[in-house]
Amino acid sequence: MADEHNSLDRRAALAGAAAALAGLGLASCIPATPGPAGRFAMRLRIIEAGANGVLGASFLDTGSGESVGLNGYARFPHASSLKLSLAAMVLAREQAGLIDAERTVRWTREDLMAVSPFTTERLEQGATLRELARAAQVSSDNAAANVLLRELGGPGALTAFWRSLGDETSRLDRTEPELNLVRPGELRDTTTPDAMARTVAALLYGPLLDAPRRAELRQWLIETGTGLDRVRAGLPAGWPAGDKTGTSLASGMGSVYVDIGFVEPPGRAPVTFATYFRAAQQHLRVEPAAQAVLAECGRVLAQWAAR
Repeated sequence: MADEHNSLDRRAALAGAAAALAGLGLASCIPATPGPAGRFAMRLRIIEAGANGVLGASFLDTGSGESVGLNGYARFPHASSLKLSLAAMVLAREQAGLIDAERTVRWTREDLMAVSPFTTERLEQGATLRELARAAQVSSDNAAANVLLRELGGPGALTAFWRSLGDETSRLDRTEPELNLVRPGELRDTTTPDAMARTVAALLYGPLLDAPRRAELRQWLIETGTGLDRVRAGLPAGWPAGDKTGTSLASGMGSVYVDIGFVEPPGRAPVTFATYFRAAQQHLRVEPAAQAVLAECGRVLAQWAAR
């Protein structure tokens, strides 16, 4: 009887959620008899319904290949999240013998822009390609990203790198800061949650990099502090995780918050994630409530990973 009552309670809760979402015009997104994946997708839809914006999320189990998400096909801007792939490309080209990652390069004061802490500090002495890759990932240094793109062949080279991984969706067309100017529906400088969750898995857990370079890239993600209030805020303490964020508050483009990365639940294969939230309102600064939307995605991810 207890199991019967629990089953009835669960069905009642799902029915209540469906009724609530019906008032928001979202009932058609809920499976009639949700299975496990459907229930987690519904939780993401409920987060979106209360967030005043569009949420895109994709979680990928790297062991089984199983995934769950919401709006996984929809395009969102990379913003600074592209710097994870850029850092990985430096390591991959070094491994292939195509570049010397210890080569020192220099830049000018005119190359500096907002959020360029490392390149500002090292303006006089320059830095190696490896140092610039780490700075682009860990401190989201915009000038470091532009210098790397210049040295590696431009935005098209990063697009080609994604294609070499089997990612036929992600693309980069411009450099900082123009790459943030992406209106809804535009293709330039965009990806999708499903594509990027797979790409992150290829970068961190696929055969692209040897073990030392995979460990180096993984450590850079762990050291990145910009995502501590996003997906990682919703994960259990003690679960190894790392990420790369992106934020676009460009006037007329809307407000977009991005977080992509990995989590390694105990006793299970790693999970990669790609989350995007486009707020309906234009924000003048990073809004804690918008970051909290992605933290809620982290809680759903943790529940799904522990299923």
